[in-house]
Amino acid sequence: MLGKKPFISLEELIEAFPDVSSMTLRRDIEYFEKHGEAIKVRGGARSMKFITTSMEAAFSKRLMENTVEKERVAKCAASMIETGRSVFLDSGTTMLALAKILPDERVTLVTTGPNIALELIKKSRPIVYIIGGMLNRDNISVVGSPAMEYVDDINVDMAFIVPSGMSAAGVSSGNYTECELKKKIIEKARQKVLVVTNAKVDKVLPYNVCGFDSVDLLITDSPLPDDISRECEKHGVKVIIA
Repeated sequence: MLGKKPFISLEELIEAFPDVSSMTLRRDIEYFEKHGEAIKVRGGARSMKFITTSMEAAFSKRLMENTVEKERVAKCAASMIETGRSVFLDSGTTMLALAKILPDERVTLVTTGPNIALELIKKSRPIVYIIGGMLNRDNISVVGSPAMEYVDDINVDMAFIVPSGMSAAGVSSGNYTECELKKKIIEKARQKVLVVTNAKVDKVLPYNVCGFDSVDLLITDSPLPDDISRECEKHGVKVIIA
């Protein structure tokens, strides 16, 4: 059933399995959630088969796009990381660029990107943690309920968030599970920094990550449209053009 439809209600399951108690069916949903097949929601479960479909281009294609702009914003972001801090690095090609140029200093780094972690451990001083969970092939990032649980147990001083799109309404993502994890990181982090190249400006994807009221700093590579600038000013978001 999870393989055929995006949502299954508990009522449907009770009807399909009349000899099974509702408590057992709820535990079964939890079982599939732990194994990355579903996400438990109010009244039933959502299938990961449909949720994990990304609205973004493949990582290999994005890796070759806007490389100069990514390097500029990555260099600016790297300059803000201070020795002794706990820093979250989002997944994606921009954070991979940051990982390559990050100074070899004593800092605690947490990431959802296995490729980013592999780049970071080439340095000798940083302590590197990688969040565990299901691997998203499209973005080379870890998602799912184990990842959410891991984030619950950590403290983040500064978080660099890379959304897939940004408009005056806020920032968005093309993948539901990645969106939920970004939200959780934003809740936990003391300082929230958006890192956005111009290619993602005025771009809206299906899942809302947050509004500008949840952001402290925005690093981008070119002047922002007037409507986004007004929102940043309204919510006290400092904008840095790399």
